[in-house]
Amino acid sequence: MIRQLQPWFENISKRQVRSPKIYLRDSGLFHHLHGIDTMETLQSHPKLGASGEGFALETYLQICKPREAYFWSTYSGAELDLFYVHQGKRYGVEMKFSSEPRMNKSMEQARTTLDLDHLWILMPGTKSWELNAWISVIGLEELPNHPHAL
Repeated sequence: MIRQLQPWFENISKRQVRSPKIYLRDSGLFHHLHGIDTMETLQSHPKLGASGEGFALETYLQICKPREAYFWSTYSGAELDLFYVHQGKRYGVEMKFSSEPRMNKSMEQARTTLDLDHLWILMPGTKSWELNAWISVIGLEELPNHPHAL
């Protein structure tokens, strides 16, 4: 019912968040508890981002099944929704409720600080494309068929 995502931290020059994040694994329960009963209500609700992030996170973890998953965040504002290591490579995942997500400063800081091999941005829909050599955008509906699945 609840997922507790632990923080990733290592010895770097930035102060890092060390307390876990809590997610409701069932987005329907999340919506019910916040009084969201229609798509129209959801799209105008201040918890839209939290709802989308929780749903995308749970979907990614269920499909890709990384052994251990973390989030990463610094007190200066840089963050990564999901971080994991697979076969010695470091991967990051950002969840965005946008039809045209873009790279931002936080992603660049995560890439350089954590030495990411690749970053995926999950978004609603079916479109997938490459933003650059190290960032790919994946529509959640395409996730089960995407070649990056572990």
